[in-house]
Amino acid sequence: MNGLLAGLSDYTQPHFWVAVVQIIWINVLLSGDNAIVIALACRNLPPRQRLGGIVLGTLVALAMRLVFASIVSTLMLFPYIKIVGGLALLWIAVKLLLPEQNGGHAAQSSDNLWRAVKLIALADIVMSLDNVIAVAAAANGNTALLVFGLGISIPAIVAGATIVMAMLNYFPFLLWAGAGLLGWVAGDVITTDPAIADQADALGGESALEKIRVGASAVCAAGTMLAGYWIRSRQREETA
Repeated sequence: MNGLLAGLSDYTQPHFWVAVVQIIWINVLLSGDNAIVIALACRNLPPRQRLGGIVLGTLVALAMRLVFASIVSTLMLFPYIKIVGGLALLWIAVKLLLPEQNGGHAAQSSDNLWRAVKLIALADIVMSLDNVIAVAAAANGNTALLVFGLGISIPAIVAGATIVMAMLNYFPFLLWAGAGLLGWVAGDVITTDPAIADQADALGGESALEKIRVGASAVCAAGTMLAGYWIRSRQREETA
């Protein structure tokens, strides 16, 4: 608490507000995929719960970034951590493509809300590495700046997720495009794991690593959509 108050005491200094603007701008630029995850996760909620799901999911995501700001950059340097995270993101991307099972129970809406929040939180852990590092660098160790900057960014992320979710109602193909994007991100996360990146760099340098990243990302994006299509087809057959 003393650290937060000490950091906020600089609010009269120009450098404080320059850093705040940097944090907001970085967070908005790098949160496009997070807005897509939030929109996809909340699209099946009842209309009266959608805004609450978006806001709650955004708050959870940003809170986790604050927690991980000090440890995630170190954690992701260990081999195989990114591979596990990328595989988890692939699972989330496929899961977001699947239709909700309508059980007709009164508790269903509440369960779906927390399911959406959990999916948002899990996806954000994997995808927020670049965001966390960039925002933490802009804050330069000032916890108050980190909290303040991310807090101000909330409306932008909520607005982005709301717009994407509204577009999903008119352009259903965006659901598949969003899942494919998450698959692409998962492939990129997996291939930047030290266990893979170091081997690729030793074999062919940066050019080889770049080719592997693009190839793996494309395969994961296509695989995500194919897996989602296959599972949805199986579910329709079982229902019929």
